[in-house]
Amino acid sequence: MSVLLSEVISVLEAAYPPALAESWDSVGLVCGDPADEVTRVLIAVDATAAVVDEAIAGGAQLLLVHHPLLLRGVDTVGAHTPKGALLHRLIRSGCALYTAHTNADRADPGVSDALAAALGLTVTGPLQPAPSERLDKWVVLVPAADTETVRDALFAAGAGEIGEYRNCSWTVAGTGQFLPSAAANPTLGEAGRLEHVAEDRVEVVARRSLRGRVLAALRAAHPYEEPAFDVFELADLGSSLGIGRVGVLPEPETLREFAERVHRALPVTEWGVRAAGDPDAPIRTVAVCGGSGDSMLGAARSLGVDAYVTADLRHHPADEHLRGGGPALVDVAHWASEQPWCAQAAAVLDARFAGMPEWSAAVSTTRTDPWTVGCH
Repeated sequence: MSVLLSEVISVLEAAYPPALAESWDSVGLVCGDPADEVTRVLIAVDATAAVVDEAIAGGAQLLLVHHPLLLRGVDTVGAHTPKGALLHRLIRSGCALYTAHTNADRADPGVSDALAAALGLTVTGPLQPAPSERLDKWVVLVPAADTETVRDALFAAGAGEIGEYRNCSWTVAGTGQFLPSAAANPTLGEAGRLEHVAEDRVEVVARRSLRGRVLAALRAAHPYEEPAFDVFELADLGSSLGIGRVGVLPEPETLREFAERVHRALPVTEWGVRAAGDPDAPIRTVAVCGGSGDSMLGAARSLGVDAYVTADLRHHPADEHLRGGGPALVDVAHWASEQPWCAQAAAVLDARFAGMPEWSAAVSTTRTDPWTVGCH
């Protein structure tokens, strides 16, 4: 029994849903035939020439990377261009290329979860939760004989969706009463006489953006001249999805000791590890963000953490952050902060395919950090 590339993609997209990607991002299959068989996968942060060499030499049929090879608009992938040449080599060698970028950043678990785990943190939530659409709860009272019709109409309008589940509802039986006025035209009962009816209370949730559509469907399907219903705006309780993670160390340690922890946990680079703040300050709560994270400085400060670990910090934003009373900073190489994700992605694939003949999901041994000389 063989594994198809399409099956591998399904597993990756369940773990790192493309819908989580930023609008400017480019994720998914770059080259390759979903109908091809896959037994060997190589996972890396970047699709550099050296990584492509490693993938081809190892007989990989899929190269899974974090950073997109083709992020900006292109008008050629000709072999005369550096990126086009890599694509041509991959295609000729029968090796597909797939990218999981900001969708892997936002996923749970994702890139920052892998970084937090490498540092020994117990994650308590995201640094910046992913925006989620607000929800309404609809409570509709309907004669028992018409419950199924009304419920199906609500589902058709988009109500009843909770995560990966559809047609979700709660129904309980009760007794309704009403007194039609002389001008009413009741479906049941008579004008001027108190009526008691066996009714169901149907509850469904729906995205707030669907409010008009759900209301129209309810009115069209409900048998009553004046349907009885309530709409409750549900509280936003946050999400485990989002950029970055916040976590707690097993025991407090000084910033100097924590910086050493980071240095030991991540692959060595010429960039190294540097910290800003009082070296003797106690560190217990930590925010992390794999990749360039100075846009999250405000979020780290607002959460009141003791330290923030990320990459590509710049002089002025870091200086202003510290002057403003923000947490201590630990700056690492961009590649080093995201490299732990490779093992996470391999584990995702192994959990589904490890028992398949000749299956192998390996992490690249090639360092793709671009800096090659460090002078201290």
